[in-house]
Amino acid sequence: MPGLVVFGRRWGIASDDLVFPGAFELFIRIIWWIGTMFLYTYHKGHFDCHGKGVLHIYLIGSLVVLALIVLSLCAIVYVSAQGTITNCGPRRAIPALVYLRALLYIPELVWACLGSFWASDNSRGCDPATVGAVIAAVAASWIILLFTAVGVLFVFDPLGNRRPQPASMEPLGVPDKGSHEGTRFFSTARSLAVKVWEGRLRLLCCCVPQDESYRAAFSSIAQLFTGFFSDIDFVPSDIAAGLALLHQEHDKMELSRNPDVIVDHSPSSPTGDVLETELEKAAHYMKFAAAAYGWPLYIYSHLLTGPCRLSGDCCRSRTAEYDIIGGDHLGCHFSSILQTTGLQYRDFIFVSFHNQIYEIPFYVALDHKREAILVAVRGTLSLRDVLTDLSAECENLPIEGVAGACYAHKGICQAATYIYKKLVNDGILNQAFSVAPEYNLVITGHSLGAGAASVLAVLLRNSFPTLECYAFSPPGGLLSKALADYSKDFVISVVLGKDLVPRLSIPNIEDLKRRLLKVVSNCNKPKYCILLRGCWYELFGGDPGDVPTEMDDRREVQLSRPLLGEATLIIQHSSSYQSLASDDSSVHTAAHLPLFLPGRILHITEAGPSRRSCFSPVRYRAEWSNEMAFRSILISPRMLADHMPDILLQALDTLTSDGPYVLCPSSAASSQHDPAP
Repeated sequence: MPGLVVFGRRWGIASDDLVFPGAFELFIRIIWWIGTMFLYTYHKGHFDCHGKGVLHIYLIGSLVVLALIVLSLCAIVYVSAQGTITNCGPRRAIPALVYLRALLYIPELVWACLGSFWASDNSRGCDPATVGAVIAAVAASWIILLFTAVGVLFVFDPLGNRRPQPASMEPLGVPDKGSHEGTRFFSTARSLAVKVWEGRLRLLCCCVPQDESYRAAFSSIAQLFTGFFSDIDFVPSDIAAGLALLHQEHDKMELSRNPDVIVDHSPSSPTGDVLETELEKAAHYMKFAAAAYGWPLYIYSHLLTGPCRLSGDCCRSRTAEYDIIGGDHLGCHFSSILQTTGLQYRDFIFVSFHNQIYEIPFYVALDHKREAILVAVRGTLSLRDVLTDLSAECENLPIEGVAGACYAHKGICQAATYIYKKLVNDGILNQAFSVAPEYNLVITGHSLGAGAASVLAVLLRNSFPTLECYAFSPPGGLLSKALADYSKDFVISVVLGKDLVPRLSIPNIEDLKRRLLKVVSNCNKPKYCILLRGCWYELFGGDPGDVPTEMDDRREVQLSRPLLGEATLIIQHSSSYQSLASDDSSVHTAAHLPLFLPGRILHITEAGPSRRSCFSPVRYRAEWSNEMAFRSILISPRMLADHMPDILLQALDTLTSDGPYVLCPSSAASSQHDPAP
């Protein structure tokens, strides 16, 4: 940090990122040099085969070129290891060393060609071991040159062109925002960044037919990504180092707290009884939410028995009384749903595997055990679903009877509207209630499906006052405060541990960037030490160490210098970084409207130490929480694993089998909203 500037442009790699690749190549080159020296010593004085002159020149030249490369790599590794992430001064010689190393590729290429020529035309009569050694050296040269070219493409930054700065500048190098030149400069830079991100998205989705809705989504997502990454000069390794530091910082804070005490509640306790009831219902409906993923999750959860169970049903032709449309030509998805839910064919009213952007699969079934008409919505499972997730700007969602601003996540809102139209306009719910008029309506889903289920419940609430919604691991940036409060009467959100997705929102990501900036700026260790320690800590644990959490005034002033100065971290004009002071600073304003988790939140956490043996049993505890507890992204190895539907289902099954003794209702949450069964 900042990105390395060589060959007249900025690259997606920093000057302290050359330690590991340089050390690896140095190891290879030293072994290579020793082998070449051994080969030269073996043949010294008796190059008696055909083409001996060329072989002699090749070996001498290889020794010289390899020695120069080894010396240059030693210098690169040593200099790159100096300083800290934000202190680039000790590494100011890196560009010159990179130029020197690049020049050495020229003689290496020449000698690779010379070795290829000798091995192909002048090696007759030579020792086969010698010929094999030369061929191996030539192959290694070409492989290294190939990997170098691939590495250059990998770290190439399309936005790295060094453009001329605006003419009107303030004394500190910050463009005058009131000037026409400064405004035009940043507008041009932002437009270019949006085009680059659009191109990346089109390349990523090249196998997907792209109509007008896709192009609009690409443009929207590109603007979102541009806003995230245009105001800070992070390279990927800076983010990795910052995440490692934040994880250790969080673990250190957890260790400093008093261990949580599990409060036992008898079944006669009103609060504990409500929580136990909701957990049992959540465990029941989670099976239906997981079943919506179809055969991929079923096979993943039953690696040994799943393929055998489904193989007999996938290709069986059957006349169904339900309507299956799109995406399940062999019937494998529906067969896995039957296996997971235990329902019969006749229990399904409608099943849709149709999947496009803003259009996600769902099914409607009769749950006789709970006497419910169940609508289960599938979570993210395709690239189209990812695009729906990333369409994260706000969209108005006016609801009759709700006071206050009503808006929601755009992509999820459109997906819920699509399902709403299918259920209401196509008469699917009318058909279901004609079969079971005494049943209640229950909507469920996991991840993206949980978000769509929650918005769908909001849309249907006025028509079905008794409906319930169980949202498992819903996205954090989903509903405005007014809609989130409105949904507390009929939506239960279930979150496991440090799950990332319920904490994902645009303000939370902005907060994560600010925390990353603070923690890396205060760390006085080189980046390679941070990454090595972070890998060791993730694999084997240990003491989190003394990780600084606050930066002094001097550091804050240094970090506030503009990006155009080349040795800086942030752009002064960014709305996300108006201030690096506390969150309560008057000049720190949110760049996006806040969105919250839906309904009442049931938070499940592990009861016991954060690190345990892989073979030790897991015990869980459950408590009522609120949306304010999910305003920050927690860095942990569990942040992705806790989001997996099979892990959440296992946690719910464990809780319901253990009984009420791990239930710990939160008094703060209960006083804020009195839950009802």
